[in-house]
Amino acid sequence: MTSLTTRRALLTATAVGTGALVVASLLIGGYDITLVGLVTDPAQWEMFLISRVPRTLALIFAAVAMSISGVIMQMITQNKFVEPTTAGTAQWSGLGMLVGLILFPSAPPLLKMLIACVFAFIGTAIFLGVLRRLASRSSLIVPLVGIMLGAVVGAGTTYLANSFNLLQALTAWRSGGFSNVVRGFYEPLWVVAIIAVLAFLVADRLTVAGLGKDLATNAGVNYDRVVLLGVMMVAVATGVTTVVVGFIPFLGLVVPNLVSMLMGDDLRKNMPWVAVIGTGLLLACDLVGRTVVAPMEIPASVIMGAVGAALFIGLVLRQRKVAHV
Repeated sequence: MTSLTTRRALLTATAVGTGALVVASLLIGGYDITLVGLVTDPAQWEMFLISRVPRTLALIFAAVAMSISGVIMQMITQNKFVEPTTAGTAQWSGLGMLVGLILFPSAPPLLKMLIACVFAFIGTAIFLGVLRRLASRSSLIVPLVGIMLGAVVGAGTTYLANSFNLLQALTAWRSGGFSNVVRGFYEPLWVVAIIAVLAFLVADRLTVAGLGKDLATNAGVNYDRVVLLGVMMVAVATGVTTVVVGFIPFLGLVVPNLVSMLMGDDLRKNMPWVAVIGTGLLLACDLVGRTVVAPMEIPASVIMGAVGAALFIGLVLRQRKVAHV
């Protein structure tokens, strides 16, 4: 009972902390905005609506997209260390974005997002196809295969970008920053809200699919259909996020694992907390990047990459320790 009470208190504190980070994200930046100024100064109010609100909403949507995508991929691969950036999905999405820039340089953002989503779907399907042919499905081999596939795709993307003089655009995508997000640019991320709701509605089916094809079939679940739906949701969420804000590593890996450690493996119960904690973590990384070298910025993905890598190593060491007990 004490442990349960402690966990509830910790989760409540996390929700309150995430709310505080949202407020901080709305107020902190190169342009001074205060609560009083929002009421008395029209210029502050205009900047608030044009820049701060879109940036904060983009952070929230991107965090939810990558966190929920991580949960889905971990279920359909039955591996705790898989997420879009360790399965190559994000890298394939970046390749799709680059192909869109090359073939349709003046295309609207929605077309570029569609191409990125298609490539993300293809890349995820290839990863799952390779996974089914692996002789070993250990917890570390699976993400290593995904990382290697992603590295190959990333190298090909860099070569292609260099050939068409688009390295600068590729570097900007890989930076995963939010400094350029303004009103009229972030709105496609609202589709992530639909993905999150859909993932919550099919959470039970994803949980059963996570038990494996044989058990899922015996339980009356169409395993292939659930996996296809999961891959489509991950592809859309990753593709849209990639085009709007870029590459965000490790978020979909560490957040589901942290929530699972606190609350167990009930996916339907965990999913809202995955979204909340993922949002808080990405907001915190972004605020650190805004303040440590102000008025310059360190992209949120750089901070998240450092924090996520450390947490990833900690999770691997913890699993090894548990396995030897």
